[in-house]
Amino acid sequence: MTMNVSEFVWRRVVEWGIKRVYGYPGDGVGGLDVALERAKDQLQYIQVRHEEMAAFMASAHAKFTGEVGLCYATSGPGAIHLLNGLYDAKMDHVPVVALVGQQARSAIGSHYQQEVDLQSLFKDVASEFVATAIVPAQIRHLIDRAIRIAGTRRTVTCVVIPNDLQELDYSDPPMAHGYTHTGVGFAGPALMPSDSLLRQAAKVLNDGKKVAILVGAGALGATDEVIAVAQKLQAGVAKALLGKAVLPDDLPWVTGSIGLLGTKPSWDMMRSCDTFFMIGSAFPYSEFLPKPGSARGVQIDIDGSRLSLRYPMEVNIVGDSATALRALVPLLDEKPADPWRKTIEANVAQWWKTLEERAMQSANPINPQRVFWELSKRLPENCIMTGDSGSVANWYARDIRMRRGMMGSLSGGLASLGAATPYAMAAKMAYPDRVVIAFIGDGAMQMNGLNVMITISKYWRQWSNPRLIVLVLNNRDLNQVTWEERIMLGEGKTESTQSIPDFPYHQYAELLGLKGIFVNDPARLGPAWEEALAADRPVILECYTDPNVPPLPPHITLKDARNFMAMMSSEPELSDVLKGSVKQVLAHLLPSDDH
Repeated sequence: MTMNVSEFVWRRVVEWGIKRVYGYPGDGVGGLDVALERAKDQLQYIQVRHEEMAAFMASAHAKFTGEVGLCYATSGPGAIHLLNGLYDAKMDHVPVVALVGQQARSAIGSHYQQEVDLQSLFKDVASEFVATAIVPAQIRHLIDRAIRIAGTRRTVTCVVIPNDLQELDYSDPPMAHGYTHTGVGFAGPALMPSDSLLRQAAKVLNDGKKVAILVGAGALGATDEVIAVAQKLQAGVAKALLGKAVLPDDLPWVTGSIGLLGTKPSWDMMRSCDTFFMIGSAFPYSEFLPKPGSARGVQIDIDGSRLSLRYPMEVNIVGDSATALRALVPLLDEKPADPWRKTIEANVAQWWKTLEERAMQSANPINPQRVFWELSKRLPENCIMTGDSGSVANWYARDIRMRRGMMGSLSGGLASLGAATPYAMAAKMAYPDRVVIAFIGDGAMQMNGLNVMITISKYWRQWSNPRLIVLVLNNRDLNQVTWEERIMLGEGKTESTQSIPDFPYHQYAELLGLKGIFVNDPARLGPAWEEALAADRPVILECYTDPNVPPLPPHITLKDARNFMAMMSSEPELSDVLKGSVKQVLAHLLPSDDH
């Protein structure tokens, strides 16, 4: 059966097991557009409103499923739009393939309309593999290599296909000099470390009296193994933000998140441990880890280039987290319960009480922490949560108590604004039977969340379970950066850059045929969440929150305190900032309105 190049492209990605592609049409991919319509029984096409959202969705698909994400875009501006979402995938080490169009081969070099040097454009984000097809005989090996390299190296790859080539007849390359013949399928990287390396790691961990563990996204498939190691070593476990779902938060020795968005128990544990075990994490902020030389270190990562990157480790192991830990467990000594673990558990128990007290402090009109606290105890089993960058990431990191079976993710390394809604859309397409909840601030919602709501309105009737909730914190402020100005720069809020327009997000939902809920009374938060979780269609839950509730770091430095004092002379909302800050700092001493 004869087919053209575009038809072969889609057939080949299906042979690789890819079931879904996110994209937007254009004349640079006209042949691919037409062929995709013909392949719709084998490959689901999700039409986005903007190519950046297609790349974010492909990244989220890879994060939530472990599969290769796929997106495509037209030449010129369409290809350029993909970049932000592709960098999200690259920096969080997940596999995504981008297929992009190009102007006709005969026009390249003539300063033609929409002619962009795509090889140069993508050479950083797709540094492991970017190639331009010139003749039909290349297409098979370019598609095969792009998918194989992305999946094996957990990175972004790109294939550029000129639009005239897309409509040429395809035939397999001949058996002749100068041609290559590739096949479908790949095995992952080497998974099992050597026995001698595992024994070295076990010796260090067994010798430790105060073991602290940090897990990241690379340990998401190793929940049971991490629990077994922590129990044997009587260790506490902190979680990098992308690893929030590795362990349930009902385990008393799980200290929660780490870093600026982290918890005091995580900070205290890292300050006082004598042994540090890092598993599947590239957590970037070294100042929240043990002081170099104060603790012996062991690290496991599937990518050897990330070993000893944040802390000088004594034993460095390349391997899959679950596989390596299963082999390590029998080599570990069973340690008895000791004061180290008991102190961690006491600190964790007190921290949850502190968080509740902070959440229940009054605000004008709603304390954003309470929005998350009220949801946390109502979370459905096996739900999927997506977070945006900004202050919502603080409350997601701290106030949501993750249970086993739940998933959650956000833009980690890139920390891009506007990822929560495309992530939620991708999660729902991959798991249409599960409840998905997106957390987003009003800045990100105005940036591109409103855009994605149109895509949600287009597809939601396909889902076996229609429940997708987008929580919008409406505080009329680019809140995270405002607090960074105050604490990191010692300056008051710059209203010209930080204040943003009010917008009726809940009414916008109704315009799209979805459900909108508006809350400006803290007593209504619980019932509002219950209403949203019972809805028969996607929901925008808009909460009118106070921008002057501070996202307190786990440890306040002298520099932070000096900057806070310095900003008072230029802070336009000084009275509210002081009230909100005092209430949060003294939350464990002050009675809340509900107590």
